[in-house]
Amino acid sequence: MKRLLAGIIVIGLLLGAVWYARGPIALAITDRALDKAMRDDAVAKLPDGLHAFVCGSGSPLPDKDRNGPCTAVIAGGRIFLVDAGEGAAESFARAGIPAGRIEGVFLTHFHSDHLDGLSAVALQRWVGKAATTPLTLTGPPGVERIAAGLNELYAIDNGYRTAHHGAPVAPPSGGGFAARAFAFPDGQDSLVVLNDGGLKVTVFKVDHGPADPAVGYRFDYKGRSLVVSGDSSAAPNLVANSKGADLLIHDALQPALVRRMAAAANEAGLKNRAKILEDIINYHASPEEVARQGKEAGVKAVLLTHIVPPMPLRGLEVPFLGEARKTFGGPLWIARDRDLISLPAGSTKIDRRRLGR
Repeated sequence: MKRLLAGIIVIGLLLGAVWYARGPIALAITDRALDKAMRDDAVAKLPDGLHAFVCGSGSPLPDKDRNGPCTAVIAGGRIFLVDAGEGAAESFARAGIPAGRIEGVFLTHFHSDHLDGLSAVALQRWVGKAATTPLTLTGPPGVERIAAGLNELYAIDNGYRTAHHGAPVAPPSGGGFAARAFAFPDGQDSLVVLNDGGLKVTVFKVDHGPADPAVGYRFDYKGRSLVVSGDSSAAPNLVANSKGADLLIHDALQPALVRRMAAAANEAGLKNRAKILEDIINYHASPEEVARQGKEAGVKAVLLTHIVPPMPLRGLEVPFLGEARKTFGGPLWIARDRDLISLPAGSTKIDRRRLGR
């Protein structure tokens, strides 16, 4: 009995020691993690080539596992965003990609879920490198209104940042946004909007009516290429501009699953929600349609993003994809936030991994 009591006392003392040491232990672990986070630059570790980082694979429908729509395209160490949905800046931080490296944003259209992460991205870029010029928003006509509205919304906040941290850290000229609008010449449905340092970016029209204008982008760099559809139903112009691309990144909505949601909403008496769910079906492509377009365009791989509806159970990926993998014979993936698809220069490789914590 005495031995048992002594053992209990020893165990209690050890537990007590661990309890009181947990603070210092936590601080030590945190210090190591902070040191790594402050020094980390995932982009610097990438091979030369074209890379797509998924900063957000979700949609307007709330999804705890997915940020709003955002794709970062990395070419030779240069970073451009295609759209910036809510949570985009957080994905950059978690992946160890310095936001100060972002050169600009290409907008596909002006739905709120593709814009509502812009302010956080611009702030982190601005103070991350003491930027002296605002973040450029390239997009179709209307982008001027987006930039002007955001600039007005955050003008007071930007002033606070400079006053607090000083002009060397937050230069007054570097906050906010600058618009760069393009317009398609008569009779054309595509246009080169950037051709610099070996990187060519081509914008092309897609079909997301009544959201108009709506566009997608093709990136070509050192013999590798990828296409970001933006939001679009099946569109011949997308196929034409995706010919031979290594990677097609396309939004995807599974009508069968969305109709189940609409039916549940109707049963619950949520008529407005049911109507919205029915409405969204006709201006997004299904996984099967994306697979067909990828096959027609001869792309090497397909990444499905802007996932509708959310899939809280992994087993739902099977009905979500439907017959897509039977239609498209190459790699076809459902995007996850912080996925990185790499297309190294001078190679035909297509590598997929996940960045960050």
